[in-house]
Amino acid sequence: MAGAPWEVLDALSDGSPPPPAAGADKYALDNFPLDDSLKRLLNDRGIQSLFPIQALALPPALEGKDLVGRARTGCGKTLAFTLPIIQQFIDKGETGAKKAYGRHPAVIVLAPTRELAKQVHEDFNIMGRAANLATLCIYGGAPISPQESALRRGVDVVVGTPGRVKDHLDRGSLVLDKLRFRVLDECDEMLNMGFAEDVEYILAHQSVDAATSVQTMLFSATMPSWVKEMSKKYLQAGNQEYVDLVGDQKMKASTSVRHLLLPCLRTQTPSLVTDLVRCYGCQGRTIVFTDTKNDANDLAQQLSETVGARALHGDIAQAQREATLKGFKSGVFSVLVATDVAARGLDITGVELVVQTAPPKDHETYIHRSGRTGRANSTGISITLVTRSREENVVRIEKRAGLKFERIGAPQPEDMAQIAAQRSVEAIEAVDKELIPMFKGAAERLLSDLSMEPAEVLALALAKITGHTAMKRRSLLTSADEYTTVQFRSKFVMERPGACFGFLRRRLGEEFGEKMCSQIKRMMLTKDGTGAVFDVPVGECGLDRLT
Repeated sequence: MAGAPWEVLDALSDGSPPPPAAGADKYALDNFPLDDSLKRLLNDRGIQSLFPIQALALPPALEGKDLVGRARTGCGKTLAFTLPIIQQFIDKGETGAKKAYGRHPAVIVLAPTRELAKQVHEDFNIMGRAANLATLCIYGGAPISPQESALRRGVDVVVGTPGRVKDHLDRGSLVLDKLRFRVLDECDEMLNMGFAEDVEYILAHQSVDAATSVQTMLFSATMPSWVKEMSKKYLQAGNQEYVDLVGDQKMKASTSVRHLLLPCLRTQTPSLVTDLVRCYGCQGRTIVFTDTKNDANDLAQQLSETVGARALHGDIAQAQREATLKGFKSGVFSVLVATDVAARGLDITGVELVVQTAPPKDHETYIHRSGRTGRANSTGISITLVTRSREENVVRIEKRAGLKFERIGAPQPEDMAQIAAQRSVEAIEAVDKELIPMFKGAAERLLSDLSMEPAEVLALALAKITGHTAMKRRSLLTSADEYTTVQFRSKFVMERPGACFGFLRRRLGEEFGEKMCSQIKRMMLTKDGTGAVFDVPVGECGLDRLT
């Protein structure tokens, strides 16, 4: 390909899923040289057209060219290499049900995590039926003997994590002398997780002439320098294509996701996340990211009592991790609290909300976290909680990911009450009407005893049912409970917060003014200097004295 190596192949696409109307025709399956058996399998999965990354990668991949694919998270990178590889098996007539016992794999795919490896393997396993491909997934944390037995019987496709693939190479159970395709999925994440040496060891381990015999495909959401160096070192010179659907676009994060930022105190995290799930989750799936495994355990335990959460991280046994993911996907519970390592590469449909309990240190991690929602043809919301000590991370992410966070305040009692009331109404409408006689007498006595309007009594009942027995205010600045955010306006420009403190002392009187000023938290001047915002404890603001 002529021009800069990271040039976009097709300027008509921005990396988003194809639109369902006229624009989708360009990506319709019938427009691509895919075998009918592959199209049927895609149709069975509800896929009628390709995503841009798949459509642009298919022609050069079918020509046997090496490929570097870059697209935002959630844009269908897995099928971008799965489809052309399987199609080439079909084109060569290698679809027979009977294949040589003990054959060595023709395809190897490396993925950074067990979860992603299993998902890629699932795609190969389903789509590979078109060519009768035998597939195997190998990863750490699972017994190695069954994997060795499968390799001895012979497989066509091996999908695995770098560490376990290296183990099999060292043991001699995996031999790459018949390799024709090699794929690195989520290259940037393999670098972040410290797999660079293992990956290069595997790529250099083949006993075939990889420069001429093996087609190499690298896929990634971001392009750190290591990935570029890998492409120079292991891709065929003069026979490679770069499919870049991000390019020089300033916005590197998913455009189908709302990126929200919420200031908070660390101590408020559990209650705040609970309300965010109820307010923004829309009863769909939510993934909450924490920085450490201990944080994931602690937060999941606290959230389990309110929104039914489970934890997912590297210290959890593999069998339990699989059971947790299965429960999350099937709707047994709707909130997953995870670390980055555990959640990288997860492709779970129906995730409507991502909550990050703190902004990550680098923008690549933010892109991967927020990309767990807004996948395929859906939209999503990513909310990042930030304390004052981590605000510099926000500036870095905005600059390098090319996004601007939308600042929001914590959900207030009115917001939560309205949401809870609506869901209670929906629940009441679903109750069997035959139960009315059993409760009608108690309802009539309640109306009589309280001497209130029926609507008022029903409102109290809804409040009790939804757990809203008292009003709890939250700061708009820090999300702290039992604080009210106050805005002060002045006719004059104030150069320092001290000017506002001085006015309050004079207006409220020395004794009360001093008391109030001692309770003020986080005073900040407005941009034009004619106002200030600050927090005071609920019931102690003395606003009546300012009017």
